[in-house]
Amino acid sequence: MKFISTQLSYFFSDNQVRRNVRALLKYLAFVVVVVVIYAEVFHLIMEHKEGQDHSWFTGLYWTLTVMSTLGFGDITFHSDLGRFFSMVVLISGVILLLIVLPFAFIRFFYAPWLEAQIRLRAPQQVPPGTTGHVILCSYDMIAPGLIERLKHEDIPYFILEPDPMLASNRYLDGVSVIMGEIDNKATYEALQLDRARMVFANREDTVNTNIILTVRGTAPEVPIVATAGKEDSIDVLQLSGANHVLCLKKFLGEQLANRVTASHAHSHIIGQHRDLLIAEVPLHHTPLAGGTVRETRLREIAGVSIVGVWENGRMKPSRPEMPLTDASVLVIIGTKTQLEKLDDLLVTYKVNDNPVLVIGGGVVGTAAAQALKRLKIPVHLVDQDPTVCKRAGRLCQEVFAGDAADYELLKRAGVLEAPSVLLTTNDDAMNIYLASYCRKLNPELRVVSRITHERNLEAIHRAGADFVLSYASLGKEAVLSILQGKDLIMLGEGVDLFSVPLPRSLFGKTLAETGIGALTGLNVIAIQHNGEVHTNPSASTELVPDAELLMLGSSQQRQEFVEVFGKN
Repeated sequence: MKFISTQLSYFFSDNQVRRNVRALLKYLAFVVVVVVIYAEVFHLIMEHKEGQDHSWFTGLYWTLTVMSTLGFGDITFHSDLGRFFSMVVLISGVILLLIVLPFAFIRFFYAPWLEAQIRLRAPQQVPPGTTGHVILCSYDMIAPGLIERLKHEDIPYFILEPDPMLASNRYLDGVSVIMGEIDNKATYEALQLDRARMVFANREDTVNTNIILTVRGTAPEVPIVATAGKEDSIDVLQLSGANHVLCLKKFLGEQLANRVTASHAHSHIIGQHRDLLIAEVPLHHTPLAGGTVRETRLREIAGVSIVGVWENGRMKPSRPEMPLTDASVLVIIGTKTQLEKLDDLLVTYKVNDNPVLVIGGGVVGTAAAQALKRLKIPVHLVDQDPTVCKRAGRLCQEVFAGDAADYELLKRAGVLEAPSVLLTTNDDAMNIYLASYCRKLNPELRVVSRITHERNLEAIHRAGADFVLSYASLGKEAVLSILQGKDLIMLGEGVDLFSVPLPRSLFGKTLAETGIGALTGLNVIAIQHNGEVHTNPSASTELVPDAELLMLGSSQQRQEFVEVFGKN
């Protein structure tokens, strides 16, 4: 009874529902008046034309049976006037009771009642005792991937959704969602904000400001990570109280720019794990191409370890006899001094002095052009919008306004001579098309691209892209790195670097005996123990308690690792 009373209270608290119910009651009152009038006319005709005397209740009974089309036939008129009146009552009954009344009832009562039932399905507070959870303020492109990783880390999460229907749909889909207004202090109290591990404000910049101020007024100490669509919003969000502000589109452009091949050969640092730097080394136009991993002798020459190889857009575990091609990109790990020594070796090899071609001058493309300018790499930019081209002119050596699918335009922009092309449009189909087109025009070109949806990853790799990164993956990894207090390491789409405590089931075994690679596909690139990191461990390396495994692979492969070997 208490639940029913709660539903009714919620149902009738809505102003629109109350207006609908009043309209339905007015219609019912009108029907009652029509029935009473018909009952009175029935008595008049029966008395004056038919010579029959019936009770008032009989008149009501006859009216309802005729209007509802039941027509029992036990009471009938014999005069033409009476039969004409019966027809009027019948037709009006069909309209009022069989057509309008069901529609009005469904429209003004039943449909709102069902909607209220659905709205009440989503919870409005977290379970008692919840602690250490992450609050996401929107179910955006970043949320699905971030939720998956949070589940792998056994970190509880809740999506804050102000729309009752969306909240209910998310709840029915198995998403941990809480319904509530994002600018209401009571909502965050129901979310146990003071016990939360982090709040992720991932809505529009103006809404994020409101969220941050409300959160700060409720729990001043809780960490807040916010996204910023515009670079100008960073200061505003920080002043409002955000601990970290992620301008992801700008960051995406910088990450993509760091993956191009241009000028002299050198290592591109892409992340750091404690004292070790992780970098990529394109082999294009260097003597390292054409041999094997063993024949590079980079460990002997510079002290760095090759932990993986990018080949045609896919990361492969490093093996001594793996052949290296002109399109291979080495993933190496080493200290700052070791990488500098490697760069001193590579700088003698001139790759290509021609400008890098950037297609798309939006926020991502502009950020990429800025990053390349800081690296003193010349840029040619192509965009359909002349205004965008004019704005980007100060960042680029030359800009070209027009359709990127135009061969003559791309030829003038330098696609046939460019060392790399960077595709930054927000249309996956266009990026896939351009990747294939540019690859056909210049087979030696390094193609770096962004995507919006992870489902298009395979397609763009097949089209010829060498490196691909999405806004969603970058956002997911950035938030997780902040949450875990680690430096961001962005290897590429679908490839992550994991640091995992050694499970008890692997104590005392050698690396070969574990079968990690065969069973999960993960590549163990280093083992850390007592503050020391041993890179590229051999198959005979014995695993000891309190060690940590540093592995390369996908989130799915990591999940398989946990399922096979358990947790520490």
